[in-house]
Amino acid sequence: MERAVAERPSTAPVKGLELSAPDITSAEIAAVTEVLRTGRLSLGPKLAEFERRVADYVGVRHAVAVNSGTSALHLIVRALGLKEADEVITTPFSFIASANCLLYERVRPVFADIEPDTLNLDISRVAAAITPRTRALLAVDVFGRPAAWGELRALARERGLALIEDSCEALGARYQRADGTWAMAGALGDAGCFAFYPNKQITTGEGGMIVTDRDDLAALCRSMRNQGRDEGAGWLQHARLGYNYRLSEVNCALGLVQMQRLDEILAARRQVAQWYEEALAGIPGVETPQARPGKEISWFVYVVRVTGCTSREELETILTGLRARGVACSNYFPPIHLQPPYRTAFGYGEGDFPVTEAVSCQTVALPFYTRLGREGVMWVAEQVRAGLASREG
Repeated sequence: MERAVAERPSTAPVKGLELSAPDITSAEIAAVTEVLRTGRLSLGPKLAEFERRVADYVGVRHAVAVNSGTSALHLIVRALGLKEADEVITTPFSFIASANCLLYERVRPVFADIEPDTLNLDISRVAAAITPRTRALLAVDVFGRPAAWGELRALARERGLALIEDSCEALGARYQRADGTWAMAGALGDAGCFAFYPNKQITTGEGGMIVTDRDDLAALCRSMRNQGRDEGAGWLQHARLGYNYRLSEVNCALGLVQMQRLDEILAARRQVAQWYEEALAGIPGVETPQARPGKEISWFVYVVRVTGCTSREELETILTGLRARGVACSNYFPPIHLQPPYRTAFGYGEGDFPVTEAVSCQTVALPFYTRLGREGVMWVAEQVRAGLASREG
């Protein structure tokens, strides 16, 4: 299949590798062009086809396409009937949208700290955070590694809570159930969601998807994404408060081709992760991400930990040094509870979630995308080794 962007030369890696990049080929461009020629740019056949493709892949009854992963989370919160004064337990170590989606409905995010190895919610801390006002658990499959869904499902059922799966970073990840069978990420809660921003496993440019087996949640989300219209109702008939969260036919056409190539894309990302594991082995102070039994990672980003780093100032010095060497990098993730809106609204401060805060002072996302070659990975590893060595010196 012809690439839309020329392959990077396999011999001399260059400085300035991107932190992330979508994998777009001539097939995606042709699919988008075909839709543009039809004149049907919204709420057309590509939407239904894309939704069916994702639902079948995940193994759920319904998929509802929207314009972002954030919108998907927001609609799930509304469809579950969560409201002001309700509490939802979630993680402070995530992209901020996983908590913001609660604030949109004036639901209080109650943070629980994470496990230091998986970086996912610590189930014991989740249980301790439940109060009479708790209505749901919202867990995140951080960096494409599934959370402890067996324990989370059991806890949610025991306490009568809804369970929301933020799989925005985890399309293609799998979780092994207690009976030995495997479930796809997104299919483990009352509802789950994916995001298709250009740095994700597949992209629609901008876009997201709600997945669920619940007919009621799917119907409400379909209505609310389209200004509150019920299916079959007139264009100016609105059954409930809704939003313009629709995903265009152009986006869906792009997503369909990406879904057709998903196995190829995931395999390529696994290969890049394996190259990183080999290239970074033995570098003092660098801890690479490891798979865990019963959890199959879908590689979204490649995040290492600089284990000797103990402050955000020290981490910023490391990042600045790597960038000076031409390595695109970022800190994934700063703690949500220390972001200004959360400090102001809830009075959070340093020390509230010590594992999250310690991890956040160590995590560095390195260049990672489908078409990053082995030579590029080796070059990045060399810069990491040299950068950390110069810091020690």
